[in-house]
Order: sequence, then structure tokens, then C-alpha cells
Amino acid sequence: MDENAHKSAARERIPGNIFLVGMMGAGKTSVGRLLAKRLGKAFHDCDHEIERATGVKVAVIFEIEGEPGFRARETKTLAELVRRRDIVLATGGGAVLSADNRKLLAGNGVVAYLRATPADLWGRTRHDKNRPLLQTPDPLARLEQLYAERDPLYREVADIVVDTGSQSLGSLAHRLEQQLLQHQSGQDERNNAPARTG
Repeated sequence: MDENAHKSAARERIPGNIFLVGMMGAGKTSVGRLLAKRLGKAFHDCDHEIERATGVKVAVIFEIEGEPGFRARETKTLAELVRRRDIVLATGGGAVLSADNRKLLAGNGVVAYLRATPADLWGRTRHDKNRPLLQTPDPLARLEQLYAERDPLYREVADIVVDTGSQSLGSLAHRLEQQLLQHQSGQDERNNAPARTG
């Protein structure tokens, strides 16, 4: 099967929107881009859309408006993005903190939680200066704290959970695609089940 035929078949088997949630450094943008390519869907990154709209980096928004100002922008951007069709969307790590955001995600697509341990996340983010929440004396402790707060919220909103571990982007995108297919076939079975009477 050539690449275009694969994309077309995959798009039919995995219709609609796919939203990726998880901690900073979990791979949402990298995996999301690859997954969108495999499925023939458009890719969007919520943080990048905010930066495009404001003309400044997320770190600058945090500096000027604080976290509440950024979160308000995030909710507005998310509300616009989830209305699109056939997209893969990488959300910001803290998007799930808002109940409104969780409702927007759950109601408009399949939510996949890319789970990684704080130690793995620290390994991936320790040289990144564009993470405002990690500009602290002990970033690993901060990651552990954020993980403890957010993991239950990611699980609450997620339809599927994928452990990212140390696998390559390609194998992670493949595993995610397989889980999405399983989820979709489960949905199809439920939708086609005969209605129970009495």
C-alpha cells in the first residue's frame, strides 16, 4: 500500500479529531506532527497558535500576564481549535487544569494521554529555557509536583493512555495509531450493538 493509500485508509478508520494531552516534554508536538502525517490530518500545536496570534513566546506571555493571563488565552485558542475537523492537536501541559478545557477536549474528539515519568521528562526538558514553569532552583522537584497535580486530570479526560518511555518517535506514533484503531473499533461495536429493551 503506498503512502497516500495508507493515509486515506487510516483517516477513514480513525475519523475526527485527536487531541494529545500530557506533561511538557512528553512528546505531544513531535509525536503529533508524525501522527498527523501518518493519518493525513492537519497538525496544530496550541502553544504555537497562541504565539502566532500574540507575536511573542509563551515565556513572554507568562512574564507579562502571569499564568492566569496565559491560561485565559489558552482556553480561547483551544475553543477555536477544537471546532476544526480532522486535526491532530498538541495541547499545552497545563491545558487540563481548566474544567472548561477538559470539557472542550472530551466533547470534540478522541483524547490521548502521552504519559512519561518525571525523570524521563526532566531528561528531555533540562536544557530547554523556554519552559517558564521550570525556571526554578529544583526543576525535577517541580516536575514531580506538576505530575502529581496533573496526572489524575490527564487520566480523567483521556480515552487512551500511551506510555512514552524511551522508544523512538516512529514507534511511539505507530503504537498510538494502533491504540486509536482499537479505540475506534470499540466505539463502532458499541454504536452498532442492538439496543437493549425492557
